[in-house]
Amino acid sequence: MAKKRRRHTAAFKFRIALEALEGSKTISQLSSEHEIHPNLIRAWKRQLLEDGPSVFAGNGERKQREQEAQEAELYEQIGRLKMELEWLKEKVARFGS
Repeated sequence: MAKKRRRHTAAFKFRIALEALEGSKTISQLSSEHEIHPNLIRAWKRQLLEDGPSVFAGNGERKQREQEAQEAELYEQIGRLKMELEWLKEKVARFGS
């Protein structure tokens, strides 16, 4: 029978990545203790190092990223609505003739 896939919380990943960064235990030791593959711990550690500065980003940067994401979503919605409108115009033109 296949082993059921485990899902780890963000807090757990953060704690394990911090332990790996501290260097008090090797990745192999952490892997054995928590029954996690060493490559997964390395990936979490790398992600913490890369994304760490964004955790402490000011509200201005965070708000700007949120606004850009919202704008992208709205532009996508506008595009879909334009396509829908054109399709409807074509259908109405066929029935109107």
